[in-house]
Amino acid sequence: MDYVPQHLKTPDVTFDGGTLDCGNGLLLLIRRHIDPLPPGGLLEIRSAEPTVAEDLSAWCRMTQNALLSVVHSDSDSWSFLVRKKGQTVEVDKALDSTSLKPMPIARSTPTTDVELPRPIPAPKLPPLAIMGIGSWPRPRWMLQAIHAHISGQLADDAFQETADDAVRLCVQAQQRAGVDVITDGEQRRDSYASFVGGLLDNCQLIPITDLLPYVDDPEKFESELRALDVPAGEVRHPAVFGKIARSRPLAVHEINFARKLTDQPIKVALPGPYLLTRTMWLECVSDRAYDSREALADDIVAVLRAELFHLLAAGATVVQFDEPVLTEVVFGAPQGGRSFMCGALSEKRSQAEELAFASSLLNRVVDGAPRERTAIHICRGNWSRNEDIALAGDYRPLVPMLSELQVGGYFLEACTPRAGELEILATLPADRRIGIGVVNQKLDTVEPVAAIRQRISQAIDLFGAERLVLTPDCGFATFADNPIASAQVAEAKLAGIVAARDELK
Repeated sequence: MDYVPQHLKTPDVTFDGGTLDCGNGLLLLIRRHIDPLPPGGLLEIRSAEPTVAEDLSAWCRMTQNALLSVVHSDSDSWSFLVRKKGQTVEVDKALDSTSLKPMPIARSTPTTDVELPRPIPAPKLPPLAIMGIGSWPRPRWMLQAIHAHISGQLADDAFQETADDAVRLCVQAQQRAGVDVITDGEQRRDSYASFVGGLLDNCQLIPITDLLPYVDDPEKFESELRALDVPAGEVRHPAVFGKIARSRPLAVHEINFARKLTDQPIKVALPGPYLLTRTMWLECVSDRAYDSREALADDIVAVLRAELFHLLAAGATVVQFDEPVLTEVVFGAPQGGRSFMCGALSEKRSQAEELAFASSLLNRVVDGAPRERTAIHICRGNWSRNEDIALAGDYRPLVPMLSELQVGGYFLEACTPRAGELEILATLPADRRIGIGVVNQKLDTVEPVAAIRQRISQAIDLFGAERLVLTPDCGFATFADNPIASAQVAEAKLAGIVAARDELK
């Protein structure tokens, strides 16, 4: 694009990126300023970094924003005028002027300084308890609300009211199916893990496409994004730009509302500490706030530990920590490689180091909590129905680490052949609950009750009915914009598990 003496349009918002380049933090600042703008809003970016001209043009093409004009002064400074994608519209009257200002860096009280509440009693899991893993397909209007809320176009009160309606539908569907334990379907979350980026202090949700400057092989990364079966610009990723802390709950508000709808036991799923560390530790981004990923992990542990105890104090029967990236450690790219596996973009070390690191983090989170009310969930990726791109391999390399974890239950993918044989799990500690996937959430067809009953019977023979929990292999909508199943199919699959279990009883 040729330079012009001055921009022909007046920007809505202006900020100065100084000497930052696109691969070293500038895109985070751009995202923080452009997200609150309405479609067609104008953002002026001032820069003293020569490489921004070329990189910003490529970013605009990828994100479908428009680079309208570039001003270059004699003092080697640049000014870029970008129009946010979408039709040009007037700013919504509901948006006050503060919504168009950059997000300040929070100065919250460190999470480690907060006294943890005591757990209150909660309903226990019965033998052969049936539950979903966590996520549930969102209605189209809920998806629209999620995106509007993330971009600053929908106020929090209005968003929560919309989400309450979606949770009601989700809970009613589970009750019709006859499950024993309810989840709220993660209706308020854009995905099972990245949602924390919109709630933690000094963390920000950005589209995954903004991360291209940070990966070693952009072409391979773009190929992995295409496997999502959803526009990558709609999938958000948490980016750390300061010391993270928990000044507001991650999921306590979810269980508080769900308890208004049911007296049944409630499970809440949270992203595990290893998953969040692998997701949030991005070189040239996180290392501006933390000297090492271990230092970042310390704050993640503190955040999750606080959330765990507040959830137990709110009456959660089970708090489940999702750690699907553990299978990427043993079956994914080699040491030093990167993978999109459920959002884990940072490099990893040797298998032994990563498993020991993951084990230590989760044990620190659950230390002192009632063990029977904590669990871990592991699968092999749930962002696409394409089995050719999903990881495969049995639990053999993970069994020693699982045995060291101080959680009370393991909720494991087991229905798909990619997960291997159940017998490998027979050596897990006998005092832990075993959650076995007995339906495949990726299949449109609802498994026959007889087939589900056979899987349950096999698991009872291995683990005993008292230890067994029955689930789908994974959630029905891990990523909000990419549900693996429809709500109708999800309800039918849960009902099939209930019918098969009741026949065995």
